[in-house]
Amino acid sequence: MKKIQSALISVYHKEGLDSIILKLQELGVNIYSTDGTEKYIKQCGAEVTPVEEITSYPSILGGRVKTLHPKLFGGILKRRDSEQDNQDASAHNIPDIDLVVVDLYPFEETVSSEASHQDIIEKIDIGGISLIRAAAKNYKDVLIVSHQTQYEKLLNLLEDKQGESSQEERKAFAMEAFAISSHYDTTIYHYFDQDGKAAFRQSYNHPRPLRYGENPHQAASFFGDFDTLFDKLHGKEISYNNLLDIDAAVSLMHDFQDTTVAILKHNNACGLATLKNLTQAWKDALAGDPVSAFGGIIITNTILDAETAKEMHKIFFEVIIAPGFTDEALATLKQKKNRIILVHKAKSPVPHQFRNILNGVLFQDRDLKTETDADLKTATNKKPDNLEISDLIFANKIVKHSKSNAIVLAKNQQLIASGVGQTSRVDALKQAIDKATHFDFDLNGAVMASDAFFPFKDSVEIACKAGITSVIQPGGSIRDQESIDYCNENNISMIFTGIRHFKH
Repeated sequence: MKKIQSALISVYHKEGLDSIILKLQELGVNIYSTDGTEKYIKQCGAEVTPVEEITSYPSILGGRVKTLHPKLFGGILKRRDSEQDNQDASAHNIPDIDLVVVDLYPFEETVSSEASHQDIIEKIDIGGISLIRAAAKNYKDVLIVSHQTQYEKLLNLLEDKQGESSQEERKAFAMEAFAISSHYDTTIYHYFDQDGKAAFRQSYNHPRPLRYGENPHQAASFFGDFDTLFDKLHGKEISYNNLLDIDAAVSLMHDFQDTTVAILKHNNACGLATLKNLTQAWKDALAGDPVSAFGGIIITNTILDAETAKEMHKIFFEVIIAPGFTDEALATLKQKKNRIILVHKAKSPVPHQFRNILNGVLFQDRDLKTETDADLKTATNKKPDNLEISDLIFANKIVKHSKSNAIVLAKNQQLIASGVGQTSRVDALKQAIDKATHFDFDLNGAVMASDAFFPFKDSVEIACKAGITSVIQPGGSIRDQESIDYCNENNISMIFTGIRHFKH
């Protein structure tokens, strides 16, 4: 156990600090401080010693240098059980510092506020982060409080143990300090290397323990600020698999601007429709695969109304995501106590993706390309009509977000069926046709989208015999001409985009 007899306090965020200061005063702790914090401590009615009385050196360079001094760092880093350290401290008149309460300039917040480059640079903390690291390194003798969120924990410790702390407690504070300092440096690095390609550095706070991972025997957590993206209005705790589906749903819906409803299962769309009427869009989405919809998640880009909510409520689903809900819709949806209801706040997707594999990390730009009319190149004699072009673009958006190998069949802005995650493109197509047939869809006049080129003409032959009249694919196979020739012979239009959308 170590008793706090002296403290260095120098913070940017002072809210909640007053109770700590008064308690330290009550315990007879000598307080050292700097500039604005010193004035604040005096206003609280406590005695305080300016650090200049220790260092005999003023704050210089507009405040850039005020705590970077051997006497301050010596008082923090001195090993109390070291005879040599004690002799050095005595010889140079260095006082012990047992508690360091120091936070960091708000660099991340300043960047987010779109401040000028110079204002951002000035928010790169030098003295503060050095003090934090020094105190955390010497946790055996020093207690470090490095963030405003720790003030309450410190106050409880002061009140419950009258200024004493165990090594285990000091080590826990030190661990948090290094987490804060590493996150701070990572944020600064990303500001300078905005492409993120010079080195891989990522840092996420806000740990969110999950019930389990993909399976019950796997422990799992989510690191990130979920609440900046969603308001959770109702339902059970969100699971690991829920989060994967939510991420897939939001990424998919980002590509649709008109009123759209999608149903996802295991990260793939099993139902999707775009219509002016939201309720009808839901009915058409559900019709695409009412079996797979059971236990899935639903997303729409339109405020959910009472009529649509009543229709949705007829089936079991785990999550519903929308930009908003009417009061009547919420009342209906909340009748299932475990149903997760999320309001999605408009936010652009992050520009990069990464995943750990082997003994390293794969890093790539996110696939943010969404083809438009300008990207379409007709490869066949027959050109698709306007309705077919609309359906081709619609189907291509869906296949972009489907697990490879993937085929999507669509008609009148409705997902008729898809084949996903297959080891061959032919199998994916057959799966889609079988599903469409099972749910009594008429494939005559439907369109087909593929996430990658057709290595042979066999897929085009199968699609043509099923009634498909127009195809969209990236192109790029050495046998493209065989597919084009077959389409010309059978009066089918084929569009090349030149853009592949593999998804693993």
